[in-house]
Amino acid sequence: MAAHSQLPQPAAGTVTLHVSPDRVRLILRGELDMLMKTELLDAVHEVVLHDVPVEVDVRDVTFMDSSVLAALSRLIQVSKERPVFISPPPVVRFLLDVTRIGELVDIVGTDGEPLEPSTAEQGSTGLPVREHAPGD
Repeated sequence: MAAHSQLPQPAAGTVTLHVSPDRVRLILRGELDMLMKTELLDAVHEVVLHDVPVEVDVRDVTFMDSSVLAALSRLIQVSKERPVFISPPPVVRFLLDVTRIGELVDIVGTDGEPLEPSTAEQGSTGLPVREHAPGD
């Protein structure tokens, strides 16, 4: 009987909340899907109780589905300040762009510096897209 090679299993998703007096950091890792929705909504509820600025560390997210986006949208709705998303990988940037959630949050690198607009926010030349008014 031939041996079958095992493909690496995707990293299970995790939701971790770190609370300090001046901010809350929600750390998301791995594959996040509808199985994580309750845990994520519980974390969003906890964030609201602290009434401080929110950081969402998504640098280690490998997959995110629409249920997670819905929970993050809820976080944006209940936050008094714009949440800060830390170092989103391409899969997350794409989802933030196509859903336009990226327009409602600040996106920074691991150093806290603002990141350049993603490719989806730029034209094919890599330059920012310029909107044209009628008659241009």
